[in-house]
Order: sequence, then C-alpha cells, then structure tokens
Amino acid sequence: MKKGDATRTAILDRGVELATQIGLEGLTIGRLASDLRLSKSGLFAHFRSKEALQIQVLDAAAERFVDEVVRPAVRHPRGEPRMAALFENWLAWTKTNSEPGGCLFVAAAAELDDRPGAVRDRLVELQKGWLDTVAIIFRTGVAERHFREDVEPDQFAHDLYAVMLGFHHASRLLRDPRAEDRAHAAFERLLSAARRLGARRESG
Repeated sequence: MKKGDATRTAILDRGVELATQIGLEGLTIGRLASDLRLSKSGLFAHFRSKEALQIQVLDAAAERFVDEVVRPAVRHPRGEPRMAALFENWLAWTKTNSEPGGCLFVAAAAELDDRPGAVRDRLVELQKGWLDTVAIIFRTGVAERHFREDVEPDQFAHDLYAVMLGFHHASRLLRDPRAEDRAHAAFERLLSAARRLGARRESG
C-alpha cells in the first residue's frame, strides 16, 4: 500500500470512530485534522469538502461491514446456514462496534432521517443495498428448499433488520442483560415461520 493510501485509510478509520461519537454532522475536516494532528490543508487535499468526507467515511464503514459480516457468511452453505451465519456476524458487528458510539449506520440513520442531501442519499443507498443482500440470501434458502416460497424475501429482510434495531436499542439504551438472548429468540421465530414444512434445521 502506498504511503498516500495508507494515510487516507488511517484518516477514514479515525473518521468512522469519531462519527459514531459526535455524529456525521460534527465530523469536519478541521475537527479530524485537529484530532489526528495533521494539517487542515492536507486533509482538504484528500476530501475537498465536509460532505465528501462524510460520504467517504460512510463508504469506509460499509467496506468494513462487508468484510466482517457479509464475506464470512457467504462462505457457509447456501440457504439457512448462510442466513444464520449472516445473523451471527451482524450481531458480532453490533457488539464489536458498541463502543464508544455504537454502530455508525444506526446513529447516522437517526441523525440524517430528516436531513435531505447527498450524505443522506448515500446512507439510504447503502442501507437499501444491505436489505437487498439479506433478501438475496433468503432467496437462496428458497432455492435450497429450506424456506417457503410464499414468504416474501423483502419482508424477511425488513423483519430481520427490525430484530437488529431492537437489539441495538435494548443493549445500548436499556442495558438489558438479556438483549442478545432476546435477539436470538426473535431470529429463531423468523426462521421457524419461514421454514418449509419438514425442512431440516441446518443452522446449528
């Protein structure tokens, strides 16, 4: 990796950390330069604008999410085993990124939901892409005859996302010691409702 690329990666990594603490709106070239003890002009050369910085921080977090959640899951057999791995990886991501500011995507959704602009548009694009990924993996479960054909993949993705948002709320805000158990129970109910009659459980 070239020095310039390594510097950019370090900047974006710190940007992701800061954004979870102070929000994307609080993430500015000046704040990041001060935090990293770099020149503001040097960071400006990399990003050109606050908006570009915020979008690239979102993209950096998304790449990390794919590396930690999606790619390991797709190494599992198609269908329910892959969906189960996806859920466990997603849960691990939420726990690993629980400090100091929580999952950037959850925080950014609350921050940007009523703020039109390019940053919100990019967040929406990333989140829709993630829901599509869940739906695609569900469809492989239908093809493998693990899941019923009459269950809508997009609805399953929506419901699974609701489980994870509930886990985030219960674990971070409510400090519920049973938050993870509740998430597992909710996920199992989703799977049970989606399984074909007589399908053998292969997820664990």
